[in-house]
Amino acid sequence: VAIPKGKMIAFVGESGAGKSTLIDLLMGFHGLTSGQITLDDVPLHEFDIGSYRQRIGYVPQEAALFNLTIRENLRWAHETATDAEIKEACRRANADEFIERFPDGYETLVGDRGVRLSGGQCQRVALARAILRRPALLILDEATSALDTHSERLIQQAIESIAKETTVVVIAHRLSTITNANYIYVLQDGRIVEEGTYQMLLQQHGQFRRMTQSQLLEVIA
Repeated sequence: VAIPKGKMIAFVGESGAGKSTLIDLLMGFHGLTSGQITLDDVPLHEFDIGSYRQRIGYVPQEAALFNLTIRENLRWAHETATDAEIKEACRRANADEFIERFPDGYETLVGDRGVRLSGGQCQRVALARAILRRPALLILDEATSALDTHSERLIQQAIESIAKETTVVVIAHRLSTITNANYIYVLQDGRIVEEGTYQMLLQQHGQFRRMTQSQLLEVIA
């Protein structure tokens, strides 16, 4: 599998297909038993793992926010970020519009695990935090799967904007999240069984098409 720089690549598959394992390998959490992961032809194991992870932005299905202010949660990814950099990251994540409506703005306390924010607001703060890191690689691990349609669309718009200048890897089960991906890989039992663009995969009448027809890939109106 080749993930070109500056492109958005999606991985889809049923539960247990190997999506989470793939992310763990990309993050360097597990060693390989065979094969290798390379970045610009350099094997991953030759990198300092701490420095490598500093180049990655990661947004999981449920954002892990701390019982701090929005600003402090954002600075967790970039301690020396300026107020202008924070606001720009939030603008790009479509988070600025709701943050600025709060009486305390960026000084709003989010509560333990972000309980004072809606799910969509939490995810947009988490995406802004990842953007603030200025990652070479942004990994979105089913980051919109628990959101309402409006929040999902706002984050999707942000993702498509970010994908123009950084490499994005998306794990998704919503069709709307992957329709604009440059390339899609379909996983089954830890193996790639299909690959292509969205339209190519629909025309193959294979696993991907079956997943869409059986709603294993969720269609958002």
